[in-house]
Amino acid sequence: MDVSNWRAGPAPQMDAAAALPARAGMGLRPQHYLEFLQRRPDVGFIEVHSENYFGQGGKAYDCLLRARADYAVSLHGVGLSLGSADPLNRDHIAELKRLIDAVEPAAVSDHVCWSSVGTVYANDLLPLPYTREALDHMVRRVDAVQQALGRRILVENVSSYLEFECSQMSEWDFLAELAQASGCGILLDVNNIYVSACNHGFDPHAYLAAIAPHKVEEIHLAGFTRKQFEDGEILIDTHSRPVADDVWQLYAAALARFGPVATLIEWDTDLPPLDDLLHEVRHAQTLLEASHARIA
Repeated sequence: MDVSNWRAGPAPQMDAAAALPARAGMGLRPQHYLEFLQRRPDVGFIEVHSENYFGQGGKAYDCLLRARADYAVSLHGVGLSLGSADPLNRDHIAELKRLIDAVEPAAVSDHVCWSSVGTVYANDLLPLPYTREALDHMVRRVDAVQQALGRRILVENVSSYLEFECSQMSEWDFLAELAQASGCGILLDVNNIYVSACNHGFDPHAYLAAIAPHKVEEIHLAGFTRKQFEDGEILIDTHSRPVADDVWQLYAAALARFGPVATLIEWDTDLPPLDDLLHEVRHAQTLLEASHARIA
Protein backbone atom coordinates (compact mmCIF):
# COMPACT_ATOMS: atom_id res chain seq x y z
CA MET A 1 0.00 0.00 0.00
CA ASP A 2 1.78 3.12 -1.23
CA VAL A 3 0.30 6.05 0.68
CA SER A 4 2.08 8.58 -1.52
CA ASN A 5 0.08 7.42 -4.54
CA TRP A 6 -3.36 7.78 -3.01
CA ARG A 7 -5.59 10.03 -5.10
CA ALA A 8 -8.53 12.08 -3.92
CA GLY A 9 -11.93 10.73 -4.85
CA PRO A 10 -15.50 10.43 -3.65
CA ALA A 11 -15.90 8.78 -0.26
CA PRO A 12 -17.01 5.16 -0.52
CA GLN A 13 -20.62 4.64 0.48
CA MET A 14 -21.50 2.20 3.25
CA ASP A 15 -24.61 0.09 2.99
CA ALA A 16 -27.31 1.88 5.00
CA ALA A 17 -28.21 -1.48 6.60
CA ALA A 18 -24.78 -1.48 8.27
CA ALA A 19 -25.43 1.71 10.22
CA LEU A 20 -25.33 1.67 14.01
CA PRO A 21 -28.78 1.30 15.59
CA ALA A 22 -30.20 4.52 17.02
CA ARG A 23 -29.86 3.16 20.53
CA ALA A 24 -27.56 3.62 23.51
CA GLY A 25 -24.41 1.51 23.71
CA MET A 26 -21.31 1.14 25.84
CA GLY A 27 -17.58 0.95 25.46
CA LEU A 28 -16.48 -2.64 26.10
CA ARG A 29 -13.30 -2.72 28.20
CA PRO A 30 -11.25 -5.74 29.40
CA GLN A 31 -12.42 -5.41 33.02
CA HIS A 32 -15.97 -6.18 31.89
CA TYR A 33 -15.33 -8.84 29.21
CA LEU A 34 -16.32 -11.92 31.19
CA GLU A 35 -19.37 -10.46 32.92
CA PHE A 36 -20.57 -8.82 29.70
CA LEU A 37 -20.36 -12.07 27.73
CA GLN A 38 -22.10 -14.01 30.50
CA ARG A 39 -24.96 -11.53 30.96
CA ARG A 40 -25.37 -10.27 27.36
CA PRO A 41 -26.98 -6.98 28.61
CA ASP A 42 -29.58 -5.14 26.56
CA VAL A 43 -27.44 -2.46 24.93
CA GLY A 44 -27.74 -1.20 21.38
CA PHE A 45 -24.12 -1.70 20.38
CA ILE A 46 -20.58 -1.89 21.71
CA GLU A 47 -17.51 0.16 20.87
CA VAL A 48 -13.87 -0.84 21.24
CA HIS A 49 -10.56 0.89 20.57
CA SER A 50 -9.35 -0.47 17.24
CA GLU A 51 -5.65 -0.56 18.07
CA ASN A 52 -6.20 -2.95 20.98
CA TYR A 53 -7.23 -5.68 18.51
CA PHE A 54 -4.66 -5.30 15.74
CA GLY A 55 -2.95 -8.57 16.65
CA GLN A 56 -6.12 -10.52 15.73
CA GLY A 57 -5.46 -13.10 18.40
CA GLY A 58 -5.61 -13.68 22.12
CA LYS A 59 -8.32 -13.25 24.72
CA ALA A 60 -9.32 -9.70 23.80
CA TYR A 61 -9.80 -10.55 20.13
CA ASP A 62 -11.76 -13.70 20.98
CA CYS A 63 -14.05 -11.71 23.30
CA LEU A 64 -14.66 -9.12 20.61
CA LEU A 65 -15.67 -11.77 18.06
CA ARG A 66 -17.95 -13.47 20.59
CA ALA A 67 -19.63 -10.17 21.39
CA ARG A 68 -19.87 -9.34 17.67
CA ALA A 69 -22.16 -12.35 17.24
CA ASP A 70 -24.89 -10.52 19.19
CA TYR A 71 -24.06 -6.80 18.97
CA ALA A 72 -23.29 -4.20 16.35
CA VAL A 73 -19.71 -2.95 16.73
CA SER A 74 -18.17 0.49 16.39
CA LEU A 75 -14.38 0.49 15.90
CA HIS A 76 -12.99 3.67 17.43
CA GLY A 77 -9.36 4.52 16.72
CA VAL A 78 -6.91 6.82 18.47
CA GLY A 79 -3.81 6.28 16.33
CA LEU A 80 -4.34 7.56 12.79
CA SER A 81 -3.06 11.04 13.71
CA LEU A 82 -5.09 12.48 10.85
CA GLY A 83 -3.90 16.03 11.41
CA SER A 84 -0.19 15.26 11.60
CA ALA A 85 2.26 16.50 8.97
CA ASP A 86 3.85 13.03 9.05
CA PRO A 87 2.94 10.65 6.22
CA LEU A 88 -0.03 8.46 7.01
CA ASN A 89 1.10 5.24 8.62
CA ARG A 90 0.42 2.61 5.98
CA ASP A 91 1.09 -0.29 8.37
CA HIS A 92 -1.45 1.10 10.82
CA ILE A 93 -4.04 1.47 8.07
CA ALA A 94 -3.36 -2.04 6.77
CA GLU A 95 -3.93 -3.45 10.28
CA LEU A 96 -7.14 -1.46 10.59
CA LYS A 97 -8.33 -2.80 7.22
CA ARG A 98 -7.68 -6.37 8.33
CA LEU A 99 -9.63 -5.77 11.54
CA ILE A 100 -12.52 -4.23 9.62
CA ASP A 101 -12.64 -7.21 7.26
CA ALA A 102 -12.73 -9.62 10.20
CA VAL A 103 -15.23 -7.78 12.43
CA GLU A 104 -17.44 -6.11 9.79
CA PRO A 105 -18.21 -3.14 12.07
CA ALA A 106 -21.16 -0.82 11.62
CA ALA A 107 -18.91 2.22 12.11
CA VAL A 108 -15.20 3.10 11.99
CA SER A 109 -13.93 6.33 13.51
CA ASP A 110 -10.93 8.38 14.59
CA HIS A 111 -10.29 11.96 15.72
CA VAL A 112 -9.83 15.45 14.29
CA CYS A 113 -6.40 15.85 15.85
CA TRP A 114 -2.70 15.11 15.57
CA SER A 115 -0.58 13.06 17.93
CA SER A 116 2.81 12.45 16.32
CA VAL A 117 5.83 14.28 14.94
CA GLY A 118 8.42 12.08 13.27
CA THR A 119 8.97 9.15 15.60
CA VAL A 120 7.69 11.00 18.68
CA TYR A 121 4.15 10.13 19.80
CA ALA A 122 2.41 12.37 22.29
CA ASN A 123 -0.01 9.73 23.59
CA ASP A 124 -2.68 12.42 23.44
CA LEU A 125 -5.24 13.84 21.02
CA LEU A 126 -3.91 17.30 20.24
CA PRO A 127 -6.01 20.07 18.65
CA LEU A 128 -5.33 21.63 15.27
CA PRO A 129 -5.12 25.28 14.30
CA TYR A 130 -8.40 25.93 12.52
CA THR A 131 -6.96 27.39 9.34
CA ARG A 132 -7.78 26.88 5.67
CA GLU A 133 -4.43 25.15 5.20
CA ALA A 134 -5.12 22.70 8.02
CA LEU A 135 -8.62 22.06 6.69
CA ASP A 136 -7.34 21.25 3.18
CA HIS A 137 -4.73 18.95 4.74
CA MET A 138 -7.35 17.12 6.80
CA VAL A 139 -9.66 16.71 3.81
CA ARG A 140 -6.87 15.07 1.82
CA ARG A 141 -5.93 12.81 4.73
CA VAL A 142 -9.47 11.69 5.51
CA ASP A 143 -10.08 11.04 1.82
CA ALA A 144 -6.89 8.96 1.58
CA VAL A 145 -7.89 6.84 4.57
CA GLN A 146 -11.38 6.31 3.19
CA GLN A 147 -10.02 5.25 -0.17
CA ALA A 148 -7.57 2.84 1.47
CA LEU A 149 -10.24 1.30 3.69
CA GLY A 150 -12.89 1.27 0.97
CA ARG A 151 -15.50 2.84 3.25
CA ARG A 152 -16.55 6.09 4.85
CA ILE A 153 -15.20 6.86 8.31
CA LEU A 154 -16.47 9.09 11.11
CA VAL A 155 -14.35 11.83 12.64
CA GLU A 156 -14.70 12.97 16.24
CA ASN A 157 -14.20 16.41 17.76
CA VAL A 158 -11.69 16.39 20.61
CA SER A 159 -11.65 18.29 23.89
CA SER A 160 -9.06 21.07 24.04
CA TYR A 161 -7.26 23.14 26.62
CA LEU A 162 -5.67 25.80 24.44
CA GLU A 163 -6.51 27.69 21.24
CA PHE A 164 -4.26 28.80 18.40
CA GLU A 165 -4.05 32.52 17.69
CA CYS A 166 -3.65 31.73 13.98
CA SER A 167 -7.06 30.02 13.72
CA GLN A 168 -9.23 31.49 10.97
CA MET A 169 -12.52 29.79 11.80
CA SER A 170 -14.35 28.17 14.69
CA GLU A 171 -13.89 24.51 15.56
CA TRP A 172 -17.47 23.76 14.59
CA ASP A 173 -17.13 25.38 11.17
CA PHE A 174 -13.90 23.45 10.63
CA LEU A 175 -15.62 20.17 11.51
CA ALA A 176 -18.66 20.92 9.36
CA GLU A 177 -16.53 21.82 6.33
CA LEU A 178 -14.31 18.77 6.81
CA ALA A 179 -17.30 16.44 6.76
CA GLN A 180 -18.82 18.15 3.74
CA ALA A 181 -15.63 18.25 1.67
CA SER A 182 -14.38 14.73 2.45
CA GLY A 183 -17.71 12.94 2.56
CA CYS A 184 -16.97 11.50 5.99
CA GLY A 185 -19.49 11.31 8.79
CA ILE A 186 -19.27 12.88 12.24
CA LEU A 187 -18.95 11.24 15.61
CA LEU A 188 -20.09 14.13 17.77
CA ASP A 189 -18.71 14.03 21.29
CA VAL A 190 -21.15 16.11 23.34
CA ASN A 191 -18.99 15.92 26.44
CA ASN A 192 -16.01 17.28 24.49
CA ILE A 193 -18.14 20.16 23.23
CA TYR A 194 -19.15 21.00 26.80
CA VAL A 195 -15.59 20.70 28.15
CA SER A 196 -14.13 22.91 25.40
CA ALA A 197 -16.99 25.42 25.70
CA CYS A 198 -16.28 25.84 29.41
CA ASN A 199 -12.52 26.05 28.85
CA HIS A 200 -12.70 28.58 26.01
CA GLY A 201 -15.93 30.45 26.73
CA PHE A 202 -18.01 29.68 23.64
CA ASP A 203 -21.69 28.73 23.41
CA PRO A 204 -22.03 24.94 23.03
CA HIS A 205 -25.44 25.39 21.39
CA ALA A 206 -23.80 27.39 18.60
CA TYR A 207 -21.62 24.33 18.00
CA LEU A 208 -24.67 22.08 17.65
CA ALA A 209 -26.40 24.54 15.35
CA ALA A 210 -23.46 24.56 12.90
CA ILE A 211 -23.44 20.80 12.30
CA ALA A 212 -25.65 19.34 9.56
CA PRO A 213 -27.99 16.75 11.13
CA HIS A 214 -27.48 14.19 8.37
CA LYS A 215 -23.73 14.12 9.06
CA VAL A 216 -23.99 12.98 12.70
CA GLU A 217 -23.91 9.17 12.84
CA GLU A 218 -22.79 8.58 16.42
CA ILE A 219 -22.68 10.57 19.66
CA HIS A 220 -20.31 10.12 22.61
CA LEU A 221 -21.06 10.93 26.24
CA ALA A 222 -18.52 10.72 29.07
CA GLY A 223 -17.50 12.22 32.38
CA PHE A 224 -14.97 14.97 32.99
CA THR A 225 -12.80 16.14 35.90
CA ARG A 226 -12.49 19.68 37.24
CA LYS A 227 -8.98 20.94 37.99
CA GLN A 228 -8.28 24.11 39.95
CA PHE A 229 -5.23 26.24 39.17
CA GLU A 230 -4.04 29.59 40.46
CA ASP A 231 -5.52 31.40 37.46
CA GLY A 232 -8.82 29.50 37.36
CA GLU A 233 -10.56 26.22 36.65
CA ILE A 234 -10.21 23.87 33.71
CA LEU A 235 -12.29 20.85 32.73
CA ILE A 236 -10.43 17.75 31.57
CA ASP A 237 -12.02 14.98 29.53
CA THR A 238 -11.00 12.00 31.67
CA HIS A 239 -13.73 9.44 30.92
CA SER A 240 -13.57 8.58 34.62
CA ARG A 241 -16.89 9.87 35.97
CA PRO A 242 -20.62 9.60 35.33
CA VAL A 243 -21.98 11.97 32.70
CA ALA A 244 -22.52 15.40 34.28
CA ASP A 245 -26.01 16.90 34.51
CA ASP A 246 -25.07 19.80 32.23
CA VAL A 247 -23.81 17.34 29.61
CA TRP A 248 -27.08 15.39 29.80
CA GLN A 249 -28.90 18.66 29.15
CA LEU A 250 -26.69 19.41 26.16
CA TYR A 251 -27.27 15.87 24.91
CA ALA A 252 -31.03 16.45 25.04
CA ALA A 253 -30.50 19.58 22.93
CA ALA A 254 -28.40 17.53 20.50
CA LEU A 255 -31.17 14.96 20.13
CA ALA A 256 -33.66 17.75 19.48
CA ARG A 257 -31.47 18.94 16.60
CA PHE A 258 -30.14 15.68 15.17
CA GLY A 259 -32.91 13.25 16.05
CA PRO A 260 -32.26 9.80 17.54
CA VAL A 261 -28.58 8.94 16.98
CA ALA A 262 -26.56 5.95 18.19
CA THR A 263 -25.10 7.09 21.51
CA LEU A 264 -22.14 5.66 23.37
CA ILE A 265 -21.30 5.91 27.05
CA GLU A 266 -17.49 6.16 27.27
CA TRP A 267 -15.82 5.17 30.53
CA ASP A 268 -12.12 4.32 30.27
CA THR A 269 -10.47 4.96 33.64
CA ASP A 270 -11.57 4.31 37.22
CA LEU A 271 -14.02 1.86 35.73
CA PRO A 272 -17.13 1.22 37.86
CA PRO A 273 -19.00 -2.07 38.19
CA LEU A 274 -20.81 -3.05 35.01
CA ASP A 275 -24.20 -2.25 36.56
CA ASP A 276 -23.15 1.36 37.14
CA LEU A 277 -22.13 1.68 33.51
CA LEU A 278 -25.40 0.11 32.36
CA HIS A 279 -27.27 2.65 34.48
CA GLU A 280 -25.73 5.42 32.36
CA VAL A 281 -26.64 3.52 29.19
CA ARG A 282 -30.26 3.21 30.34
CA HIS A 283 -30.45 6.93 31.02
CA ALA A 284 -29.21 7.69 27.51
CA GLN A 285 -31.70 5.16 26.13
CA THR A 286 -34.54 6.90 27.97
CA LEU A 287 -33.63 10.23 26.35
CA LEU A 288 -33.32 8.54 22.96
CA GLU A 289 -36.77 7.01 23.29
CA ALA A 290 -38.22 10.38 24.26
CA SER A 291 -36.60 11.78 21.12
CA HIS A 292 -38.21 9.02 19.03
CA ALA A 293 -41.58 9.83 20.61
CA ARG A 294 -41.30 13.54 19.77
CA ILE A 295 -40.62 12.72 16.12
CA ALA A 296 -43.50 10.23 15.95
